[in-house]
Amino acid sequence: MGIGDKIQNAAQDAAGKAKEAAGKATDNENLEAEGHGDQAEASAKKAGENVKDVFKS
Repeated sequence: MGIGDKIQNAAQDAAGKAKEAAGKATDNENLEAEGHGDQAEASAKKAGENVKDVFKS
């Protein structure tokens, strides 16, 4: 996985955590769910990149 991809995925994960926390703080279930979704998407991207790295070796 390239360093740019790692940074982008980490940023998306952090943004998702921030949205989730803001949703909890404001009792906004939609924002909280959106945060969970962003985190899941970042995790899926990371897993996909890890699979690519295995086949490159």
